[in-house]
Amino acid sequence: MESPLPRPPRPIGRKAAKAKRGGTLNNECVQLLEKIAKNTSLRIERDLKRDEADMAREEAFVIQQQQTPEKDMDDREMKIMAMDTSHMSPETKAYWKHRQRDVMRRKLFHDDGPSNTDWLNDENH
Repeated sequence: MESPLPRPPRPIGRKAAKAKRGGTLNNECVQLLEKIAKNTSLRIERDLKRDEADMAREEAFVIQQQQTPEKDMDDREMKIMAMDTSHMSPETKAYWKHRQRDVMRRKLFHDDGPSNTDWLNDENH
């Protein structure tokens, strides 16, 4: 005979309980792996941006290093050209005049080294 009162639900068996717990663990593992993958991709993007910034900074440094010797050379040449030789001994005066001629030779002929033009090396100039 059937009872008019509803029966309470039957408890879950051991196999069903284990299967239910296992499914939850798999779901948590999937979520954890997705979170790790997302963090890894964010880290890779951040590292790429940092590498791009480092490369740009390095290129700017190289350009600056290439310009610095030219600026230093110009500063030295200006000091050589501005040298007052009126109070110097004849040997020192000859040395500085020779250096000034070398600077003029480089500036006139856009040459980085000593020139073999004789007309600038005359002692009469």
